[in-house]
Amino acid sequence: MAKKRNNKVKQKPKSPPKEKSSSMGKEIASYVIIILVGIILAQHLNVVVSGSMEPVFYRGDVVVIEKTNLFGIQEVNPTDLNVGDIIIYNATWFPEPVIHRIISIQTGSDGQKYYVTKGDNNPKPDPSLVSTGQVQAKVVSIGNQPLVIPKIGYITLWIRGL
Repeated sequence: MAKKRNNKVKQKPKSPPKEKSSSMGKEIASYVIIILVGIILAQHLNVVVSGSMEPVFYRGDVVVIEKTNLFGIQEVNPTDLNVGDIIIYNATWFPEPVIHRIISIQTGSDGQKYYVTKGDNNPKPDPSLVSTGQVQAKVVSIGNQPLVIPKIGYITLWIRGL
């Protein structure tokens, strides 16, 4: 007696419709883009923590900046700054970065360029010269007006306890 053969063709398991997988890929890509844009924007904003630059900007304001080193990209050259530019630098006299205006430029005995800085609301210049290596960023200005987003940095100050 001969065995009957099963002539049924095996069907492949159903794969998700291409429409759904394509849609999910686009959604993931859009989230990645949003996160990257957020990271880049966050790197170009700085919260003002003191009143030393009043009335140009106030504590809690956010300024738009160009960095001297953004993931290896030099957006602003720290040796090409001018009197009147507002910079953020690593101070030797204060534990946090300082945001003040360049009021003069000097050449040191070592032949290097140094900046004399001062907060617009301060009576005297900062206690020490700023080397080009200390400069982290420059505040972006249109004309003579820095780009400022008023007061939205207060939440950051509150979270950091400043």
